[in-house]
Formats: sequence, structure tokens, C-alpha cells
Amino acid sequence: MFDLGRKQRLVIEKLAEHGAYLKEAAGGISDNAASDNSISGNGTSDSGVLDNSVSENRVSGDGAPEEPRQGQDAPEHILLPKSQLPEGAAPGDELEVFIYRDSEDRLIATRREPKLQLHEVGFLTVVQAGRVGAFLDWGLDKDLLLPFHEQPRNQRVKEGQSCLVAVYIDKSGRLCATMNVYPYLRSDSPYRAGDRVTGTVYETSRNFGTFVAVDDRYSALIPKQELVRELRVGETVSARVTLVRPDGKLNLALREKAVLQLEADSELVLRRLRERGGSLPFTDKADPERIREEMQMSKNQFKRAVGHLMKAGLCRIREDGIYLTQE
Repeated sequence: MFDLGRKQRLVIEKLAEHGAYLKEAAGGISDNAASDNSISGNGTSDSGVLDNSVSENRVSGDGAPEEPRQGQDAPEHILLPKSQLPEGAAPGDELEVFIYRDSEDRLIATRREPKLQLHEVGFLTVVQAGRVGAFLDWGLDKDLLLPFHEQPRNQRVKEGQSCLVAVYIDKSGRLCATMNVYPYLRSDSPYRAGDRVTGTVYETSRNFGTFVAVDDRYSALIPKQELVRELRVGETVSARVTLVRPDGKLNLALREKAVLQLEADSELVLRRLRERGGSLPFTDKADPERIREEMQMSKNQFKRAVGHLMKAGLCRIREDGIYLTQE
């Protein structure tokens, strides 16, 4: 059986004017297909239920991506175009090829290297935005479709944009891309609590927080209570691991531990006071959202920082704002 979306070793059955017909070699399915460990976890969010970002029509009862399989009518051989044949190729030769579908949805082989294979996660560039979605450059003659329903609802991709995506098979048996990478991220990261990590935001949720792909491969969440500013899909963030959960997924925080963070917050408040001529037009009793927007910290964190500066004699609070004392 031909392994759509993956590299596979096939044997030349016969040569033809337009290329070579390949058939399955003994043990021809790739090692990647035999043990696909690119999908980890059970495809659920932190509440234990499937997150809305994961397309329900692609997820089976156990959370694993539900994708079409080739049935009894699968072809016995597949074409490798003449332009892809190595010089001197002959029947019986074994070749490593990648299996995908051409512009007429026929299975076809290529010796070109795709930038991503089935279920792999990585960055691809948008080469065109069309009526049905965007088309991504993945290193093959036919670009990879990123359908509209596999993009963030309020953040459509644009030409030239680099997107974090995974490759899946849609209901029609075609290879497509999705920005809903949650089911395809791994949960076997080498990180521990306290480690600093870098990742890409791939989804935001009002209920849970912000989902991050650490190193663009490991599953992580910045819980809602840890967010001090709005993050956008595609943004790169640096964060601290606060917890490695029993399932191997990571919880992250944008801020340092409390003792270290107090010093950093105090420095920030002091810097803002100096930048604004020695005063801030609000106090620690201001609306939490205003404090979060102005200072990128919670109200409690702001109050602690201001209190720390007051004890050091560096600022004072009046009814109309916070003022820098004489330095």
C-alpha cells in the first residue's frame, strides 16, 4: 500500500515514455509510518474536552486524527515522472520517493524533498491567498492548501507570511495544512520546571489562556491567570516552565519567580516614571485592565512594585497619581 504524505522505498516495475511505474518493495512502508510518534497526547484541551480549535470532523473518539485510508481500489503501481528518474534507472531498482497527489488528484511519486511530511509540524510560507484558502510552499511542484477553516477565525494569513502548520489528510484524501497544530505536538519535552523556553503562539482561548508550541514541537499552555498582555497567533514568546503535567505537556509563565519579578517590576515602574517626567496619571487603585495595558503586569504585581519603591523612598502616591521623589 502506498503511504500518502510520506517517503517510501518503492521498486521500478517498468519504464514508460513519461516516466517509471513503481510498486511496493518488500517492507516498503517507511519507518515513520510504522511508528508515527509525531502525534502525542489525546487531542484534548486542559479541561479534558476537545478544544474548539481542533476540527471535530478530523478527530476520532480517542482524539487521534481521523483520516481516510486507501481501500481495495488503491492502485497497484504509481508514476514517477520522467524528470524525476535518476540517470540509468532500470526495472528492479529501488528508489526512495515521496507520495502525494498531483493537480488532478492522482497519486504520484517524486524524489524531491518536501519541507514537511504527514503529521509533521513546521513553518511554511504563503505563496498565494485564494478563494478556498492559502497555498503554501512546501518544496514540491504542487503547493499545499491551507483551507480557510484551518486558519485562525479572526486572523487570515497573507501572502509572504510564514505560518506554523501541520500536514494532515482531509476527508477527500488530499494532503492539506492546518494551523490547528494541537493534536500533532509532542509531550516528551526535555524541559523541567524553572527552565526558560521559546515557542510560537498557535492559539488563544478566553477560557484557558494561550497555547504555545515550544521549540515548535512540544505542547504547552500559558494559563489565563499568567497572561499579562495579549498575545497573537504566530508571535514568538520567551517563557518559564512552571509545571510539567502528568501527561508531559508544559505550563508556562511569561514572568519570573516572585522575588526576581519584584525587582524587575520595580525597575519598570521607576523607568516609566522617569520617561513620563516624574509621574504616572493613575494610582495602584486604578482599573486592573488599565494597569495591565499600561504596565504589562497585574494590579497586585503593580501594587507590590509601587510599595517596594515607596519603602525605598523613590516614589509617593497622591490622589491623582504616582510621583517620583527627588533622586
